[in-house]
Amino acid sequence: MFIITTLTLSGCVKYDLGINFNNTNSGELIQHIQLSENLSSFSGNYISEWLKSIERQSKKLQGSAQRISPTEIIVKIPFTNSRELQEKFNLFFNNYSQDKQAEKIESNTELQQISSKLIVQDNNFIFLSRHHLTYDTDLRSLAALTSKENNLSSSKSVLNLDFSLQTPWGIKNIQKTEYSIQPEKTRQQWIWKLKAGNLNHIEVVFWLPNILAFGTLTIILFVWGGFYLKGYLVKTAIQNNDQGIASNE
Repeated sequence: MFIITTLTLSGCVKYDLGINFNNTNSGELIQHIQLSENLSSFSGNYISEWLKSIERQSKKLQGSAQRISPTEIIVKIPFTNSRELQEKFNLFFNNYSQDKQAEKIESNTELQQISSKLIVQDNNFIFLSRHHLTYDTDLRSLAALTSKENNLSSSKSVLNLDFSLQTPWGIKNIQKTEYSIQPEKTRQQWIWKLKAGNLNHIEVVFWLPNILAFGTLTIILFVWGGFYLKGYLVKTAIQNNDQGIASNE
């Protein structure tokens, strides 16, 4: 998000931010950034350093970064629960200023005006867990880009900013404030088109299976079944032995 504040509108920026939940104990944060080649030729050093800083931040959070091209990168950061997701997300997107090399770029921009915050609350019901996710991002510093973007003769948008959420089950979208965004649904994935120049609020509720609880139940049933089978075999052996003794007598 940071580099957008310094770009002239000589190209297109595609920025996809996604959270994929497999279950209560497994998920992945994915960031996909794709810039047009003419943007790279205009400010290649800036873009190169910015993408490198993203790679460094992802490695600090046990993630990985794949450079598809000099202007495209995919970052994947795993998480094991909602609390870890919240911590890693907020560290990744709000600790940019801690990167000393990035500070050289940031000093003459309005990067600090772009802020985002993710809050994930969960309630455990043994085999299921209820998650309440809230995401707020302030993109008002990009208002200048949107005003100029509207004057473009081309129908292609200069800024494409998406936030997506994927879960194994359904998602309930909550329209609570005037800044809430209506999502687009594609199979198990919901996509929100973030609005540059505005405050953006996303709030959802969804349920996830607790794999650890199901695993624990499976182990208990397996152990109980073993004891039951052992008792049944012992009882059968005793009965057969008694019958054998009786027949001999």
